[in-house]
Amino acid sequence: MFDLSVPGWEIVARTVIVYGALLVGLRLAGKREIGQMTAFDLVVILLVANAVQNAMVGPDSSLIGGLIAAAALLGVNFVTADLRERVPWLRRAVEGNPTLLINNGQFVEEHLRREHIDREEVLMALREHGLDEPSAARMAVLEVDGSISVVPAAVKPIQTRRRIRQRKKT
Repeated sequence: MFDLSVPGWEIVARTVIVYGALLVGLRLAGKREIGQMTAFDLVVILLVANAVQNAMVGPDSSLIGGLIAAAALLGVNFVTADLRERVPWLRRAVEGNPTLLINNGQFVEEHLRREHIDREEVLMALREHGLDEPSAARMAVLEVDGSISVVPAAVKPIQTRRRIRQRKKT
């Protein structure tokens, strides 16, 4: 129960590699809120968790091995979250950028395909914002958290008179 059959550093290394691979895989899978997950998404996540468990701990099935893997996951997640806040390009790599789905009342088909979102999902978001058709929206944006923001066409843009100056990098 407490005897490791592989070195602890190997469990940590395996766990960090699996974490990185899953982070990349989930990032490539697209943006989706937890509340938008389908039963299929949940099944995939559960099966992936079961599939990678052995990849993390190898032949070790001890309590200590499992605790080392859990600690490594928590640690690498903490470091990733901290670095994401400090390094702008890492934030974009991990979280992505917002994606324009409707521009001036017209669907942006290329973006819908790339994000694996069908028109019906966008239309549902429009209805949630009180709009009944795409032409009533100036834009709809898939945010990095998976939600869809909508700007109605009837809303006038706010323009400022002052220019925003960029800070000089020191």
